[in-house]
Amino acid sequence: MNGERHGGNVWQGGEPGGWLDFSASLRPEGPPPWAVEAMRRGIDEARFYPDREMRGAREGLASWLGVPPECVLPTAGGMAAIDLALAADRGTVYTERTTFGEYALRAAAHGRKRAEWQGCCAAGDTVVLCNPNNPTGAAREREEVLSLAETVQGRGARLLVDEAFVSFCPEVSVAGEMQSGVIVAGSLTKALCLPGIRLGYLCADLQTIKRMEELALPWALSAPAACVAQALPEHRQELAADAERNRIRRESFAAALRALGAKVGASRANFLLADFGRDMTAAAARLKAERILVRTCASFALGPGFWRLGVRTEAENGRLIDALSRILKEEPCGERA
Repeated sequence: MNGERHGGNVWQGGEPGGWLDFSASLRPEGPPPWAVEAMRRGIDEARFYPDREMRGAREGLASWLGVPPECVLPTAGGMAAIDLALAADRGTVYTERTTFGEYALRAAAHGRKRAEWQGCCAAGDTVVLCNPNNPTGAAREREEVLSLAETVQGRGARLLVDEAFVSFCPEVSVAGEMQSGVIVAGSLTKALCLPGIRLGYLCADLQTIKRMEELALPWALSAPAACVAQALPEHRQELAADAERNRIRRESFAAALRALGAKVGASRANFLLADFGRDMTAAAARLKAERILVRTCASFALGPGFWRLGVRTEAENGRLIDALSRILKEEPCGERA
């Protein structure tokens, strides 16, 4: 497996908690206390086989999303949701030019051709939209996504909307629309900092969810993940407060990166895409030597001047800015583009 394809590679020497990790986009304080308590309840239930119908998790996710429980399928993380959605058809999978690379890889795993989305598709195809997009953080407004859905549906194809980061801009979500031919994949990994628990979901019309159930493995959701999902509706205010805190930190972090000469695009997620205009390979290696991880963007088909940086606390963001400022002063880190 290629560890450089994703962030969060803290299993490369020393304790995983000893890294200051900007390569993964996770709640920097760790899981919120209520989620930890829910997981503890799940541990008490781990002696039993999980409910195959995942009723508690479905009800929690459905209430949180504002949809009927029968239109939600809990999954073992967002990648499992995406994989199920791409397993359902056999046509071409269309993706945006710069986006999450796993769409193409999972398409290939299911024997499907992958192409760049340029406005054309046919029956049996799947158009994948990451919203907000990874790695740019840019988000399409809800109305724009619905317009795209209408176009795709009119050609007999499906639209798969990956809303893995939508907790940070919930106003753009289309999960509650329940349109035939539209599948929403989501994840609680980022907002709740639960990558090791694997909690995701699919949201679609009843017929599509039944098809996904036929493809899904039984007992896909662990007891701790199910308990977190069930508790979600009680904690809307905490999730909203976290999103606002992230927005403030993100804006401050972006300003500091721009002060170092980076071009930073507008983001509505919990990460930033920074273009330093020069080869940053040596800088990334020097930060790693100081146990600071950053996400280079080769897996997004971007050059060595791009980093995707998770937004952490003000103090942690400051540590990266200070270290990077020192490194850039000590060596040129490549020619400017």
